[in-house]
Amino acid sequence: MTTLPSAIQAFIDATNNGDTDAFVAAFTTDAYLNDWGREFHGRDGVRSWDRTDNIGKQSHFELVSAEPGEATGAFVVTLTVSGNGYNGTGPMVFELRDGLISSLIISG
Repeated sequence: MTTLPSAIQAFIDATNNGDTDAFVAAFTTDAYLNDWGREFHGRDGVRSWDRTDNIGKQSHFELVSAEPGEATGAFVVTLTVSGNGYNGTGPMVFELRDGLISSLIISG
């Protein structure tokens, strides 16, 4: 398993700790988040998704695996998600820029 970059670890830790501000801070200001075709843009979009689909649903992440993605700065991270929303295990594709998450695609 690849060593998890600090921004992705912050994404997991902030979710598990219910810390929305830390969660949003793990993303670039122009971040792109795609959750099964639903698109969110910038930190305001990330905060909105977090409220409706992540910390707002008391999600908890357990790391299963992390591998380099196809693009430079990309990682495929498989997480087991539990909480009051989606529950299951699947991959998330992260792209990093300047030590922050610039793109997150969730499509299982």
